[in-house]
Amino acid sequence: MKHLQFDESFILKNLEAKSKEDAITQLATLLFEKGLVRESYIDAVLDREKRYATGLPTKGHAVAIPHTDIIHVNHKALALGVLKEPVDFGIMGEDSKSTPVSIIFMLAMDEEHSQLTLLQNLMGIFQDEEILHFLMEEENMTIIKEKLLTALAVH
Repeated sequence: MKHLQFDESFILKNLEAKSKEDAITQLATLLFEKGLVRESYIDAVLDREKRYATGLPTKGHAVAIPHTDIIHVNHKALALGVLKEPVDFGIMGEDSKSTPVSIIFMLAMDEEHSQLTLLQNLMGIFQDEEILHFLMEEENMTIIKEKLLTALAVH
């Protein structure tokens, strides 16, 4: 997976959010301000989240992977939000249930097939309780970035 835009400035640690919408807006705005997504991306992610929940209960810390269609994206990117306090996200595939999410992986994919590849690689992270705990506890953004890129096999 080449040219994924992700560095320390894409990590929001101790993110304070009142709701999933607030958390999504903060992360989407970060990507927009960097020129990686179009202005339409923010509303598109929020709309998609209403229709297709992205929360995933995991061992340890629940995660969410909000994203939207490639037409709203300028460059492939990932933003990471580690929440100070969890916010409820609907559970993927189970619209009537929710899970308290602590870690948000905001995806901005510019090609359909790369989105599938990234999602598959992220699933490996979601199943690794040790990595999720590390993301919650580590304060050094460079170390977080390196660990995540290694886990995603992005060079």
